[in-house]
Amino acid sequence: MGVGKSTVGGLLAERLGCAYRDTDDDIVTARGRAIADIFGDEGEAHFRDLEKAAVAAALAEHDGILALGGGAILDAGTRELLTARPVVLLSMDVEEAVKRTGLNVARPLLAVNPREQWRELMNARRHLYTEVARVVVATDGRTPDEVAQMVLDALELKQT
Repeated sequence: MGVGKSTVGGLLAERLGCAYRDTDDDIVTARGRAIADIFGDEGEAHFRDLEKAAVAAALAEHDGILALGGGAILDAGTRELLTARPVVLLSMDVEEAVKRTGLNVARPLLAVNPREQWRELMNARRHLYTEVARVVVATDGRTPDEVAQMVLDALELKQT
């Protein structure tokens, strides 16, 4: 959350001459509601079901740059679908994360105590992220352009 996946994903798509897609945006468009509203009204479990379906559809239909929500990795089926893909984990430390996300109500999992909740989420998820990531790129102190270039270099991808 707040790592810059949308910005970096857009830059990568532009540099590679392909399309960018975000499964969170797919869910919002399909449901006509903000993710925070879905979480609040229907619960996290329902949102995770929507997320699982959105990721599976996007992986089947889209061959450009794809950004996933931070919790998508919780589903074992999603992790399995990602194993043959060049997955990139964008990482940052907790202070940078809180600075970027603040107390943003659009991020329901960080609504109460952002620092502690972010640490707990990362501690619980880190092993799942690294299980599927081919490359890890730290974003701390780097511009989105620098991060995008690091991703391209790490995956040895050529720009168009």
